[in-house]
Amino acid sequence: MRITVEHDRCIGSGACVFTQPAVFTQDEEDGRVVLLQDVPDTHDLASVERAVLLCPVSAIFLERGKRR
Repeated sequence: MRITVEHDRCIGSGACVFTQPAVFTQDEEDGRVVLLQDVPDTHDLASVERAVLLCPVSAIFLERGKRR
């Protein structure tokens, strides 16, 4: 599973950061999402999926497939 984000679509709500701070953070300049880890650890999958669902502008995507 791979995570991608559309930085330009993000409005900086921070829902992803509150949900999974090991994977997401916010840019210090504009508050938009910054991806810290594009392949989540297995134990983080549920919270990453929750972060995707909570994103108010659907700026986070999960590509399901083989892990690197």
